[in-house]
Amino acid sequence: MDKSTIYVFIDEAPNPVLELEAPVNFELDTHKLADGEHLLKIVSRDPSGKEGIRKIPFVVRNGPAIAVEGIREHEVVDGVLPVMIHAYGKGDSRSFLIEGSETPQSIPLWIWVLIITFAAWTLYYLIRYLSMN
Repeated sequence: MDKSTIYVFIDEAPNPVLELEAPVNFELDTHKLADGEHLLKIVSRDPSGKEGIRKIPFVVRNGPAIAVEGIREHEVVDGVLPVMIHAYGKGDSRSFLIEGSETPQSIPLWIWVLIITFAAWTLYYLIRYLSMN
């Protein structure tokens, strides 16, 4: 019985990275790809010569993650902006590093509002309790 042939392409490469008979199991090593958007194109050709194509877009992010606070994409800005940039890698998967594994961020406004509201509520009830005695 003849089997279909599977051709696997990465991005717009003219030559396939894999050419095997179906069914196919393989490991895609993303370390060989640059960070960013890529396309996995799978072409199947059956014994009669008919072709099927499947395209799967994916994003590679092997390098250190970059966190930026203070400016967003396509934001309209004016004046002097305080911008905080932090880049951190995943490190070695065999060991866990505490230092540098977190992204420092400022405390969001809603948390400040929550803390101030709770403190004011506590102070109000403390004053009411003391004035009753």
